[in-house]
Amino acid sequence: MSASFHRRSGFTLLEMMMAILIFSIIMAAIYSTWYLIIHSSAVGQRAAAESQRARIAIHTVEDSLISVQSFQASMKYYSFVAQGGDAPILSYVAKVPLDFPRNSRFGGINLRRLTFTLEGGGDAGRDLVLRQNPILMDMNVDEKTHPLVLAHNVEKFEVECWDKQQSEWVDEWDNTNSIPGLVRLSLRLGGKTENGVQVPVMDCVRLISIPSITLPAAAQGRAGGAGGFPPIAGPAPGLNGAGGVPGGPQQLQPQ
Repeated sequence: MSASFHRRSGFTLLEMMMAILIFSIIMAAIYSTWYLIIHSSAVGQRAAAESQRARIAIHTVEDSLISVQSFQASMKYYSFVAQGGDAPILSYVAKVPLDFPRNSRFGGINLRRLTFTLEGGGDAGRDLVLRQNPILMDMNVDEKTHPLVLAHNVEKFEVECWDKQQSEWVDEWDNTNSIPGLVRLSLRLGGKTENGVQVPVMDCVRLISIPSITLPAAAQGRAGGAGGFPPIAGPAPGLNGAGGVPGGPQQLQPQ
């Protein structure tokens, strides 16, 4: 009877296999749940980071646009350039606030030309970058080769100006001798990263009213020159082409 009891108290091979199978199913369910939590957290963090980047990028452009300066007697230095298409450009002179990015690099000179462009390419999208130079100085080599990246993975950067004469939005500002009263910014982030990971698409649109106007030459002369210096003839430093559009070969001097 003792031998019969010992035979009944053990597990058969089938029972052990069933137990291992059930244990494997439970572990697979736990792993799947853990993976979904980690993946959802990563997606949420990427979305939050993209949202923050979009806000910072739009805020940077908005802060500078409301500080635009323009002086008629030195228009070659103060031209306002907005160009749409596949290679959008937004360039103007502004007296930037004290907390503006890279202020320390320019030694307290806050009257600077700001140039926003889209650069890069490939499956990961393009970057929205900002280059700056003091109005009477060429852009230094470091700023030229290492611009400030405001946002990665940009699908669209669109600047539209309100044309009073045509009563419509235009994606190219031909009248570089004046400042548009209204600017509409559209920024779209998303698509795929460099690793091929799909990230959420995010659209940001801002309507910005520019309080500045172009100071007439007569008023500028009475004020002692544009921005504190006399009117200077000749092309703007670091710019070339009609309307002062950045691009083309130029000699850069380190600051």
